[in-house]
Amino acid sequence: MKLAIIGSGMIVKDFLEIMPYLNEVELRAIYGRRGSEEKLNKLKSKHNIKEVFYDYEELLKSDVDTVYIALPNNLHFEFSKKALEYNKNVIVEKPITSNYKEAKILNDLAREKKLFLFEAITTEYLPNYLKVKELLPTLGDIKIVQCNYSQYSSRYNSFKEGTILPAFDPEFSGGALMDLNIYNIHYVVGLFGKPKNVEYYPNIERKIDTSGILILDYEKFKCVCVGAKDCKAPIANNIQGSNGCIYMDTPVNVCGNFKIIMNDGNTTLINENKYDNRMVSKFIEFINAIKNHDLDMCYKMLEHSLIVSEVQTTARKKAGIVFKADIN
Repeated sequence: MKLAIIGSGMIVKDFLEIMPYLNEVELRAIYGRRGSEEKLNKLKSKHNIKEVFYDYEELLKSDVDTVYIALPNNLHFEFSKKALEYNKNVIVEKPITSNYKEAKILNDLAREKKLFLFEAITTEYLPNYLKVKELLPTLGDIKIVQCNYSQYSSRYNSFKEGTILPAFDPEFSGGALMDLNIYNIHYVVGLFGKPKNVEYYPNIERKIDTSGILILDYEKFKCVCVGAKDCKAPIANNIQGSNGCIYMDTPVNVCGNFKIIMNDGNTTLINENKYDNRMVSKFIEFINAIKNHDLDMCYKMLEHSLIVSEVQTTARKKAGIVFKADIN
């Protein structure tokens, strides 16, 4: 894989730390703004990246075959679409796009061109998550699902003082639903599919949700997903069935060790994750799929991403949260 990295933020630094696990990836390029020149050149030197680009189209004309897009949410669609038009495979950070309309356009374009398009969400590729899915039948009839990802953001301090950073900016497709609760949606949809109904009850300040409660109705059971950037609480994820429950106290994008607690009092602690860094498993799966030209696997995961995008778009619209991308 001849990879180009698009962006230079914190998630890019996290990705570069896992490069020793990705032997088949050649870092051909990194792209960013002229204002980030010093940072980009430091990353180039430290991680042996061959070239720095400041013109996206020039990068796309190069011999890279895959781009990893790690830009603010509102730019995911534009940069992914352009890459697909240049016949490049795309790995794009979550959320895949700002809304369902954009996600559907990318989906259709990738399929038309027989290219790979992956949303770089970690959950579905973690062994612990796959184990949770395997163990679901032992719980009996599912009754209640609850996910809470509440993490106080230092950016919220600036937000209260009037400095609006991308994480809290509607024009950048920010907010708690897109930043944290999106992980909960991925977790639940991956286990149970598309919900029958979606409702979102956010705390809104300056037209953005700083926290909120998402209700997913699965007809036979109900799910509550909490995502908060303006307050915090212990992480807690529970899947409650008639025979017992699965309890996890790590964020669902990490899927750390978890307990299966049965009604008879029997408790088992489970941890099948292979790597300490949550990003390793997903990138190994992406690389293998592209190497083996496994488009079926890619498009199966893309269907999942489309459902998640539809859920978040419906939730926002019902709550009156409008992004610039919704108007265009």
